[in-house]
Amino acid sequence: MKYGICHLSVVPCRAEASEASEQVTQLLFGELLKVYERKKSWYRVKLHNDGYECWVDEKQFLIISQRQYEEISNSKPAVLRDLAEVITHLDSGERMSILIGSQLSGYSKKDHTIDLAGTKYSFEGEAEEKISILHKTSLKDNALLLLNSPYQWGGRTPFGIDCSGFVQLIYKLNGIQLPRDASQQAKMGQTLSFIEEAEEGDLAFFDNEEGKITHVGILLDGNRIIHASGKVRIDKLDHQGIFNLEKNDYTHSLRLISKII
Repeated sequence: MKYGICHLSVVPCRAEASEASEQVTQLLFGELLKVYERKKSWYRVKLHNDGYECWVDEKQFLIISQRQYEEISNSKPAVLRDLAEVITHLDSGERMSILIGSQLSGYSKKDHTIDLAGTKYSFEGEAEEKISILHKTSLKDNALLLLNSPYQWGGRTPFGIDCSGFVQLIYKLNGIQLPRDASQQAKMGQTLSFIEEAEEGDLAFFDNEEGKITHVGILLDGNRIIHASGKVRIDKLDHQGIFNLEKNDYTHSLRLISKII
């Protein structure tokens, strides 16, 4: 087995070993992966944070040692909380943008540097040095940062994000790692019996005609929900589901509400 780390701002992860294959998720800067099977220039990998398996081009991550992998994973790297920041390679002077949710291994607030498996960058942004479970109001504040971000299947960034990627990212910023897909996330936490029991920050899940959970969003106050559907948007929620004011109709059928925090 080999080990890797993402050294680019955002990297597409594919269902198969091809650029033409669908994007199923994304890697953000500093995220770790285990490396398995190889097909030409592609590797089948397992993402450290959520265990998701997919294919990544060998040019879009760095191979690291098992020792480096374990040191970084055990240290729980700082997480970027700003929408985007710029880092500068200390040797070459090259600059690169990184996005909210990126993991900053070896982050030094004193020196304003990060150490990505031996490669050092200067960094002037704000990061959460020690990820901790925050108050539910932080979930709302983080979620609103991504309002109007476009929908993208498999996306995990403000420039394209899907419903479960949105929920996963917001909870990651608040110290909780959720699975990647909505159907997996629905198995987490405590299922509530009534919508009246729900609080801001709880998760609402929605199913299709076959009863499969296909959508998720984060509850806000005032019977509202923020979710990624076309874009990250705020809609009304009731016992039936999501009511889209622009369409003047229900767009998603409510299946269950879950309390994670």
